[in-house]
Amino acid sequence: QVQLVESGGGLVQPGGSLRLSCAASGSIVRYKVMGWYRQVPGKQREWVATITWSGTTNYADSVKGRFTISRDNAKNTVYLQMNSLKPEDTAVYYCNRESFRGLVDWGQGTQVTVSS
Repeated sequence: QVQLVESGGGLVQPGGSLRLSCAASGSIVRYKVMGWYRQVPGKQREWVATITWSGTTNYADSVKGRFTISRDNAKNTVYLQMNSLKPEDTAVYYCNRESFRGLVDWGQGTQVTVSS
């Protein structure tokens, strides 16, 4: 059963923008935190941004001021607006959610490539 489905990835030039979406099965307000991570082949998956059930957001220093995480509870969807993209933002981006009981789900990922 698919729990999280990411979309919105693609190829964009440096300085461009993309908006990623993460559609969740079930109500996202039931989860303690939802977040975005990214991974480059050969490297560990790294945290990008999170949003808690109360709406508190946090960002990795590398994306602060450029990326914005948000959510639409009615659509059970979390977004990642990415502006001023850099080649080093190229990665597979994964959506994640953690329940209040500590259970974690991951999506299948969506590729983001920043290149001229």
